[in-house]
Amino acid sequence: MSAATLMVQGTTSDAGKSLLVTALCRWLVRQQVSVVPFKPQNMALNSAVTEDGGEIGRAQVVQAAACGLAPHTDMNPVLLKPTTDQGAQVIVHGQVVTAMDAVGFHDYKQVAMEAVLASYQRLRAAYTAIIVEGAGSPAEINLRAGDIANMGFAEAVDCPVVLIADIDRGGVFAHIVGTLALLSESERARVVGFVINRFRGDMALLQPGLDWLTEQTGKPVIGTLPYLHGLHLEAEDALPREQAAATTVEHLRVIAPALPRISNHTDLDPLRLHPQVSLRFIGPGEAPPAADLILLPGSKSVQADMAWLRANGWETAIQRHLRYGGKLIGLCGGFQMLGQWLDDPQGIEGPAGRVQGLGLLELTTTIGSEKTLQNVAGTLRPGGQPVSGYEIHQGVSKGPALERPALMLEGRPEGAISADDQLLGTYLHGLFVQPAACTALLQWAGLDRAEAHDYHAVRESAMERLADSVEQHLDTSFLQQILGLQPSADTTR
Repeated sequence: MSAATLMVQGTTSDAGKSLLVTALCRWLVRQQVSVVPFKPQNMALNSAVTEDGGEIGRAQVVQAAACGLAPHTDMNPVLLKPTTDQGAQVIVHGQVVTAMDAVGFHDYKQVAMEAVLASYQRLRAAYTAIIVEGAGSPAEINLRAGDIANMGFAEAVDCPVVLIADIDRGGVFAHIVGTLALLSESERARVVGFVINRFRGDMALLQPGLDWLTEQTGKPVIGTLPYLHGLHLEAEDALPREQAAATTVEHLRVIAPALPRISNHTDLDPLRLHPQVSLRFIGPGEAPPAADLILLPGSKSVQADMAWLRANGWETAIQRHLRYGGKLIGLCGGFQMLGQWLDDPQGIEGPAGRVQGLGLLELTTTIGSEKTLQNVAGTLRPGGQPVSGYEIHQGVSKGPALERPALMLEGRPEGAISADDQLLGTYLHGLFVQPAACTALLQWAGLDRAEAHDYHAVRESAMERLADSVEQHLDTSFLQQILGLQPSADTTR
């Protein structure tokens, strides 16, 4: 029997599509349904390595975890990683195919759709249910031709669509009605209902609006999800809306630049959520404040982001920070920036050429066409605490600094620690996820009585809260009917 399919589309970006897909996946797992997440096309700089050695969007990795599955490239067959405002690296079935500008990709969509449908058919044959996430909004009329991310996919596989809208942004009824107005007749027909997201207030005041919406559109409001304070899900791409603050008197001050092409900033989530850490992303035009630890995150365009750092005063701020004994960690692209030179002879990430790095570690990085994609595990040096994660990079770093490695991964030395013990650089994504390693690094950075913090438990708790919210606030009988599933005896509504 082939899988039932339900697609979640949003009236805007960040309306809650990823959240609802994650919630529905975990809810279905509770119903003992074999379910898998799917996103036809993703545009994101937060990504991860799959069990089959490819690269997909980070949100689909989280959704796979909600299903109890290891991530696979079929869950996100097309991934676009922007390198400029008009160009992106195109990844199909987990592997880099080419780099294209927006016009070039528009012409490439027919080829991309073939990859999308191939992945979908494989998942359809292996699972009972597929929960699909759209991208952006289906009402982006300038992108409708050849669409593979929203209604183009839904039409191709003939699946129902749930439309989610964020009431916290304001204008929720206009978002929903306006989106429907911009759809074709056949597309409107496959929208089976609406979900309102991030509501806080008195439902009695909202209900007249929900009744009006159903009357005007002829479609039901499946439910209203509350604003879940303190909920953490790894971001698909955008930086977190809210800056985290420590909840204890003794805490570590951590800052990180909000690079224009920041990638895998979810690496910092275990610190951002740690009760003894106050972490801030510093944007353009903001003077870097005093801190105990500076983190240079990953970047999809290291040379361009290096220029941004200089233009925003970070080079001077870092030198001052180190003079006063502060610690500095560079992750992936941030590690490359710590070196003496950044070479991109083929123009992989921007114009071909050489750019001077911060010169804090004696190494040079060369960007090449080969991309490293691997899941890895090992230990910190010298403490020996376990670490695990993945590597995604096209740069190869060489130099004497590597003779003082920061980690041992799969039996090989990796990264670098400076001779004065103030700098640490690594290509490992996931450096702070394991509690013992995170505690050791916080102590290294100056937090004497660092406490263990289980990031995996935080993420698992969030998924359970989301499933609870589905059961409490959505019409689960309606959802089961759409999916062709027999309602369970304890259906809430």
